[in-house]
Amino acid sequence: MTIAVSGSTGQLGRLVIDALQEKSPDAAIVALARNPEKVAARGIEVRTADYSAPDTLGPALQGVDTLLLISSSEVGQRAVQHRAIIAAARAAGVRRIVYTSLLHADTSVLSLADEHRDTERALQDSGMDFTILRNGWYTENYTGSVPAAVVNGGFIGSAGDGRISSAARADYARAAAEVLLSEGHDGKIYELAGDNSYTLADLAAEISRQTGRDIPYRDLPPADYAGILKGAGLPDGLAEAIAGWDVAASQGALQSGDKRLSGLIGRPTTPMRDTVAAALAA
Repeated sequence: MTIAVSGSTGQLGRLVIDALQEKSPDAAIVALARNPEKVAARGIEVRTADYSAPDTLGPALQGVDTLLLISSSEVGQRAVQHRAIIAAARAAGVRRIVYTSLLHADTSVLSLADEHRDTERALQDSGMDFTILRNGWYTENYTGSVPAAVVNGGFIGSAGDGRISSAARADYARAAAEVLLSEGHDGKIYELAGDNSYTLADLAAEISRQTGRDIPYRDLPPADYAGILKGAGLPDGLAEAIAGWDVAASQGALQSGDKRLSGLIGRPTTPMRDTVAAALAA
């Protein structure tokens, strides 16, 4: 069986390939990338595949049995890009697609959800076998701000008391590898989230504990939070989106009691404190 991994140069894609090689060293893996030269040498085949260049997709998928479709990073373009690669996969004879969607995509109030819902419909209408991995938040989405929080003496956001059932990116990568390499997942939709949830105040308290400094959480109106992000150099649209995601978190969009993720990886999901420690050590 030949497995193709799209977005193989991204943070999740690299981890999925590592997990596949660890779990099945002899697996036939094809790394799909817009810029093949960015794929680290791993002794695997690399093919050019650009979501925005449909003519690259068919050749890249020749001889592939299973495709891991990692959602595009180009928010606003995802629906068109995903439909293009699904159509190319069907034409190339790909048997199964595993797609990284969004936690509770069918009901989520997150602004990201619409494009994931569109892709899920496209898969269901494709006539191909599919598995949908509705990934929850990556803990790294928040711990990426740890260094700035330490420098500034506080962690800011707009999530209120919303609880976040996140897990480390590597946990989701291992789950994807398990689904790609095993049977019995066709037609399934898996809600994937961390075993435990926390608030951003809890996250700030953990940073404080590990640094020995007082790093409080300061909850801001979303417009104020977006304004600070813009002042830090983020594009206006992205800053407003991040603030909006926090608001959705305050409404429960990132919380789940589902333990499917730890079931797939065969161990508890990575605790938030471990990801904080990794961010502080980086």
